[in-house]
Amino acid sequence: MSIDQMNIGFLPLVDAALPILAQEHGFAEEQGLHLNFIRDVSWASVLDRLLYGHTDAAHLLAPLAIATTLGRGRPAKALAVPFVLSLNGNAITMSHALADKVAPAGMLGDPVSVGERLKSEVAKRAAAGNRIRFGVVHRYSGHNYKLRYWLAQCGIAPDTDVDIVTIAPPFAADALANAEVDGICVGEPWNSVAVERGVGRIVLVTAQIWRRGVEKVLAMPAEKLDDDRDKIERLVRALHFAARHFVDPANWDTNAEILARKDYLDGSAKLINRAISDRIMLTAGARPLDVPDFMFQYREAANFPWKSQAAWLYSQMLRWDHLTYNAEDQLRAEEVFRPNVYRTALKGLDTPIPGANAKLEGSVTGSLPVGSTQGRLTLGANPFFDGRVFDPMEVGNYLDSLPKL
Repeated sequence: MSIDQMNIGFLPLVDAALPILAQEHGFAEEQGLHLNFIRDVSWASVLDRLLYGHTDAAHLLAPLAIATTLGRGRPAKALAVPFVLSLNGNAITMSHALADKVAPAGMLGDPVSVGERLKSEVAKRAAAGNRIRFGVVHRYSGHNYKLRYWLAQCGIAPDTDVDIVTIAPPFAADALANAEVDGICVGEPWNSVAVERGVGRIVLVTAQIWRRGVEKVLAMPAEKLDDDRDKIERLVRALHFAARHFVDPANWDTNAEILARKDYLDGSAKLINRAISDRIMLTAGARPLDVPDFMFQYREAANFPWKSQAAWLYSQMLRWDHLTYNAEDQLRAEEVFRPNVYRTALKGLDTPIPGANAKLEGSVTGSLPVGSTQGRLTLGANPFFDGRVFDPMEVGNYLDSLPKL
């Protein structure tokens, strides 16, 4: 069997695991693929390599794939997402000085309670002419949108009450250590690096803000997906098998060691292992805390590219870029996510596949059996912390219902 080469861009984050493990464990080879990896330190570089043909596909921020397609910040270039690499997996880590004022010791805070205390601290700092500053990894990132959603729903205006700046993930802990920011919202292992260095404390995880919130995706130019459809479907199958392998506790130690290698995350296997097993150390020296669904990468069709997730991200782009709703743009945003490719690639395998392309985000409070095209599928709770439900058919009304800050 001939082997097709593919170049994959990524950042050194735990949620880059599935392409790496697909190659390392032979799942890519079984599909007639060899994956070559190109590591960068910023999302802007990952995107540039993808757009200029230096990579064939990339581990990418889901909102950035949509922003690129809609021409936000650069000329429009249609991207396609046939596979979701992760749900959540991020945390909000604050300096000890700020964390001690807003969050309980030894445990994750409640988003509402932490938000109330933070609002008081924001007002004090603003009155002193020294606004609280948060670092996020990119303007068009789930980190930025979930942080902003939480702040706004707690009565803190993200654009006027605090400062939000961009920091590449590998430098987030450095920024916190140098007091350039008071808090960071970043993916693992970089929160844990800040904790291990003693420069911060994890106070919230993004799964508390939106449980099952979409995070990283496999993205590629739309024309590449169309021209190389067979190759992309083989890649999707390899990623699927890697995801199933990844969540098995028997494989955690081995996978953490692989991801820690110099060519990949170049970090601590111990910290990586905690992230992939949902055990998070909140402060230096503490016992790791079990955080269910901290990072979600396989069960309940976690890798399925729901168009409703794309629609929610589009709604936040409108909100924070101060844009007017446009039905055609919503359609273009939703078309970035390609559930049809996912279905075709995994047809006939022993895995459940959703029958619908969209759902009400935030509406599931317990276990919910849903229609599927193969297998039996039950979804778990996916609430937003404030109890709101997002209907992708009502984006305009949804935005009107949110606080105006």
